[in-house]
Amino acid sequence: LSTFYNRSCKHWLVVNAILIVNISSPLIRNQNHMPLSHHRCCCRENIQLYIGALFPMSGGWPGGQACLPAAQMALDLVNKRTDILPDYELELIYYDSMCDPGEATKLLYDLLYTEPIKIVLMPGCSSVSTLVAEAARMWNLIVLSYGSSSPALSNRQRFPTFFRTHPSATLHNPTRVQLFQKWKWTKIATIQQTTEVFTSTLDDLEQRVKEAGIEISVRQSFLTDPAVAVKNLKRQDARIIVGLFYETEARKVFCEVYKEKLYGKKYVWFLIGWYADNWFKIKDPSINCTVEQMTEAVEGHVTTEIVMLNPETVRGASNLTSQEFLAQLMSKLGGKNPEETGGFQEAPLAYDAVWALALALNKTVGPLKAKGRRLEDFNYNNKDITAEIYRALNTSSFEGVSGHVVFDAQGSRMAWTLIEQLQGGSYKKIGYYDMTKGNLSWYGNDRWIGSDPPADQTVVIQKFRYLSQKLFVSVSVFAGLGILMGIVCLTFNIYNSNVRYIQNSQPYLNNMTAVGCMMALAAVFPLGIDGLHVRNSQFPVVCQFRLWLLGLGFSLAYGSMFTKIWWVHTVFTKKDEKKDKRKHLEPWKLYATVGVLLVIDILSLMIWQIVDPLHITVEKFTKEAPKGDVDQLIEPLLQHCSSEKMNTWLGVVYGYKGLLLLLGIFLAYETKSVSTEKINDHRAVGMAIYNVSVLCMITAPVTMILSSKQDASFAFASLAIIFSVYITLVVLFVPKMRRLITRGEWQSDQQETMKTGSSTNNNDEEKSRQLERENKELQKIIQEVLCHLHFVHLLSVHLSHERSIDFMDSKFNVKNYFISDLKTMW
Repeated sequence: LSTFYNRSCKHWLVVNAILIVNISSPLIRNQNHMPLSHHRCCCRENIQLYIGALFPMSGGWPGGQACLPAAQMALDLVNKRTDILPDYELELIYYDSMCDPGEATKLLYDLLYTEPIKIVLMPGCSSVSTLVAEAARMWNLIVLSYGSSSPALSNRQRFPTFFRTHPSATLHNPTRVQLFQKWKWTKIATIQQTTEVFTSTLDDLEQRVKEAGIEISVRQSFLTDPAVAVKNLKRQDARIIVGLFYETEARKVFCEVYKEKLYGKKYVWFLIGWYADNWFKIKDPSINCTVEQMTEAVEGHVTTEIVMLNPETVRGASNLTSQEFLAQLMSKLGGKNPEETGGFQEAPLAYDAVWALALALNKTVGPLKAKGRRLEDFNYNNKDITAEIYRALNTSSFEGVSGHVVFDAQGSRMAWTLIEQLQGGSYKKIGYYDMTKGNLSWYGNDRWIGSDPPADQTVVIQKFRYLSQKLFVSVSVFAGLGILMGIVCLTFNIYNSNVRYIQNSQPYLNNMTAVGCMMALAAVFPLGIDGLHVRNSQFPVVCQFRLWLLGLGFSLAYGSMFTKIWWVHTVFTKKDEKKDKRKHLEPWKLYATVGVLLVIDILSLMIWQIVDPLHITVEKFTKEAPKGDVDQLIEPLLQHCSSEKMNTWLGVVYGYKGLLLLLGIFLAYETKSVSTEKINDHRAVGMAIYNVSVLCMITAPVTMILSSKQDASFAFASLAIIFSVYITLVVLFVPKMRRLITRGEWQSDQQETMKTGSSTNNNDEEKSRQLERENKELQKIIQEVLCHLHFVHLLSVHLSHERSIDFMDSKFNVKNYFISDLKTMW
């Protein structure tokens, strides 16, 4: 045998296994194993073509009880047709495989090694078909099955010559995907019993839903107890659930479904349609749920079932409608109860399998004749005839009693799928799906516990958080009033710039302070503008306005005040010999200092925006459940102005500004007791610096912490800006206005010189009074010293004359002389 067939080692072992089985167990035929022949009614003798078949008349699936009579009906009609294989007659040689691979191995040997040669093999159930199809290629045989649904058989590398009129179990999957798309579901879950048929079906479903853009979010499996798997489905919020398990396990699953409340208007279950119609009402000792509980849990589920009988009244290749076929089959069965006859549902598939084979063989007659070959030339070594039969079957397309017969690339039947829904405890047809044409026939009678099909997941509504408009309007009013106040202060300062008191306060720096304050207040408006007011495309522009207005406003306002206090500290903390040289104030140096600070800010902001520009980022918050029984969650969103390295840039800016603020506080403290005529408001500037520095140092970190709370963050930042500006304007400008109003010092220097008896300013008067007091004290000290010196001089003169007078008289005379002389000097 090995020399003759020259097969692979694997297939050679299969052959030897068949030989061993048959040597040890001689074939015993009974009446069910006898060949059955059908003759064409004609005068001339036709060539016989033999079909080797295995019909399971008993065993796990006794499908041969109805499928064999159906195949015999088809053979009778084919052999009577003169337009199909006119020179040939088909004969069926069959055995009972009992749906057992071991028994089928023994029978396969008998079919192969017993004359006559069989041109095609027709096995039944999946386990037998797997054995036959894998071994058949050793004998160049085509295998055509009528009752195999295992997805594993859809493997052309393993089963290169296999075809089947029974659709694969994976045929449910295109229908399921079509329904998912119809009801706009993009997220499903699966639970399966761990068997090969369900695993392969689920693998196919996973591939199909992936191509359709649908996600399998949860995939659970179980062997015998589904409790844990069902709990996991509940915990992971599964809504659309595909269940793949046998009927017994289905009752276990739905008992757990009832316990976990995984049913109702939020859930949809997809099950296999070949369960008994009352499967959930059957008492099962393995579950502890009542019939009422099971009925409640399964309500509304959807089933998909392969259509094995054409629902349309059409006459196909056999010239029979599906109803006429059923009538003839019932007659053939002799009045047996269809529910008690194995394979009654699959009988149309066996009928169409014979017709598919006959039409394919008829199609090969012409091509073989052109090659000088005939069908009767077939033997187990002839690959050419096998290839022709393969091509003919692969291109089969005709209307049968089971529907339109056509095979896919894997040799599996492409058929219609029936879609049913359990409504009120009974199944209702809600549609059909034709996979060959991709056509969904929908009745529109689907019914849901809610008004519409449920969502495939908890509906998450994204809702942007916007700034409170009342808060924005209120703060904007204060900012607007502050800008108006800044305009008044600026106008006052410009109008009175020739007044000596105003001149001594460096009005140009004060003007810069007022402008900077107004720019900082103007930044409050873009700070409060969000997606409620502008489109997303415009939001980055708003971000730029925030940054530039606040940055330049700070540089102008704080920079001008810092420059003043820095100059005062520089002059009055130097040594006396250098102090006099620096007392002559050069205004351009002050302006240059402010300009340097401003340029530093402009350059840093430009680099920031060029290297890492600001853009919109959306912050997502924890989902919130709304009030009421609504299958929805609210996901709050908040828009931010941000950049890729936002923290780095903020660290640089805050670090630079923070050093300026700290240095400003230090300089203000150092110069608090200094009095100078050149900058007469430096104490007020120091107070403003204290205010700005404290508020900025508090506001910067707090706003970063509160960035996720739009109202609190805006309120804190904007009010800090407003308070800083208000205090700065009040401290710097209100005393000047009060002084000029109360004292009437509105004239310029030229007008003051024309006024008689014009008074000096407070600083000059105070200094004059202080000088007078110091002058009087010095005069007293000088007088005392002169008196003592004069007394000593007189005493030395009198002693030099050596007058001989008594000590008392001398003392008296000297004293009198000193007194008279002192009076004269005074």
